[in-house]
Amino acid sequence: MFQINLTPSSGKKLIALAVSHYLAANKLLKSKTIVVIAGTTNGYIAEELLKACGYSTFEKKYFFRGITLPPNFSQSKEGRLLEEKNFAGDVILRKGKWEKNKTIFDIIDTLKEGDIILKGANALDLSKKRAAVLIGHPEGGTIASAIKAVIGKRVRLIIPIGLEKRIYDDLDSIANMLNSPNAQGPRFFPVCGEVFTELDAIKTLSGANAKLIAGGGVCGAEGSVWLAIWGTKAQEKKAKKIIDKIINEPPFNL
Repeated sequence: MFQINLTPSSGKKLIALAVSHYLAANKLLKSKTIVVIAGTTNGYIAEELLKACGYSTFEKKYFFRGITLPPNFSQSKEGRLLEEKNFAGDVILRKGKWEKNKTIFDIIDTLKEGDIILKGANALDLSKKRAAVLIGHPEGGTIASAIKAVIGKRVRLIIPIGLEKRIYDDLDSIANMLNSPNAQGPRFFPVCGEVFTELDAIKTLSGANAKLIAGGGVCGAEGSVWLAIWGTKAQEKKAKKIIDKIINEPPFNL
């Protein structure tokens, strides 16, 4: 067994490598429609999927609709520039072909059983492997559209989410509280889907097991997680090799 410390950005990169590997290895990338809904973790995933499909140009920096920023950021010059930045759309891969400048709203009615939607989340109940999404849009935003296809057409919903978003309370109880008529701020929607964290990423890429054992840090390690990893010697060696590739991933910046 060995231990590692992963920053959120390293975790995003690790998840991206694993999701891309999973979709390619199971021949889903070239046989299904894959919808990568904009989000910071999904930006890393979109980059890897597009690379696997032969596309070399993708800007993940502004691949999101809404993000959480430090309290003093929204009034800064960077914040104003961010508000003015044009959104280029979600990443739609139809049998490996990139349909540019489209969003989930444009193609949702064309999805079929077995197609895949990748949607990030904001809260993680790790013990139950459930996730929830913060919603600012009055009609439910992208997750409302995605759920329509998941329930109506049996489209798969994969939820890539970093361990830094873990919480300990019951997601349904939080939803009842935040969605009540007298509440303010974003709404809260627990989502039924396939949660995929750094722990799943390590298992997918190396076969080794991983467990969250501690968290936190300073000087850029805020939000980081400590993981214990174990398996056969070959699995541990493979896990270490993969982690060496992503351990120094720079922080996400605007």
